[in-house]
Amino acid sequence: MQIGPYRLRNHLVVAPMAGVTDRPFRQLCKRMGAGMAVSEMVTSNSLLYGSAKTLRRADHEGEVAPVSVQIAGADPAMMAAAARHNVERGAQIIDINMGCPAKKVCNVMAGSALLQDEALVARILDAVVRAVPDTPVTLKIRTGWDKAHRNALNVLRIAQDCGIQALAIHGRTRACGYSGEAEYQTIAAVKAVARIPVIANGDITTPEKARHVLQVTGADGIMIGRAAQGRPWLFREIAHYLATGERLPAPEVTEIHQVLLTHLDALYAFYGELAGTRMARKHIAWYTRGLADSAGFRHAMNRLESTRAQLDAVNDFFRRARERGQRPIDLDAAPAERAAA
Repeated sequence: MQIGPYRLRNHLVVAPMAGVTDRPFRQLCKRMGAGMAVSEMVTSNSLLYGSAKTLRRADHEGEVAPVSVQIAGADPAMMAAAARHNVERGAQIIDINMGCPAKKVCNVMAGSALLQDEALVARILDAVVRAVPDTPVTLKIRTGWDKAHRNALNVLRIAQDCGIQALAIHGRTRACGYSGEAEYQTIAAVKAVARIPVIANGDITTPEKARHVLQVTGADGIMIGRAAQGRPWLFREIAHYLATGERLPAPEVTEIHQVLLTHLDALYAFYGELAGTRMARKHIAWYTRGLADSAGFRHAMNRLESTRAQLDAVNDFFRRARERGQRPIDLDAAPAERAAA
């Protein structure tokens, strides 16, 4: 898949997720098979450029190209300035957030709330593309504000006219949140008339589902978010399955342990002792899903306040899992199959 001058090694993209797709997570997913990873959204409010959170989100040191940074806001001039600011600091692709369904984002007319005002969508896209003429600009949307107002086709036309170079679509409206099934037929309808790459997003949890979504939508790529939390190897599994039609074996407990330790080391180095320990808690919870006694372990983990205590607890948990000869439960299997595992 080609985005501007960047030829991705495959068509697997890590979705932008607030509080998740920081530099350590993006780098890990790329090492494990993702062709591109989009950053968690960065504010367009210049008053926050110097905040610790914004500075961390704009830290791309050592990241494999292309570096894609997502910006969020509702004012065309501010969004244009944010695009220039991030390109000056290393962004190679600018992604515009018009898909976030969070209330605090939509309440300020940003994220997916923008889909209610197509004229404003056009002004924002035009301003950002003009602000960074040598940098490809991409767009992330939902299928519409609600089921009565699906307008992904209209937004595609606006995006193409403004010079957007790729469109990612989460196959739900803002009103749907994350409930119900993703609307792959809507994505297919957009792809059928698109002149730019279309990336399908929503409910892609297994290699088989990835192939199904590509076949049904005709999309140029797929974007994976929540399914990769605690499962960064999902990208290598999908890449292998699409290339060969065969499933790779699920990772053993030993590999899960090693990948988690690598991720924790990167988190501690990136955030420091206190923030790193707290940020690591959710990742540890995700990595240990499907392992025996993980619920009690996660509860105890949330009370630990140092990296040393956290690492000791993680190592002890996985040591006991190996001694039991345990294999992870397939979280994508049917309930009856999980119970029998």
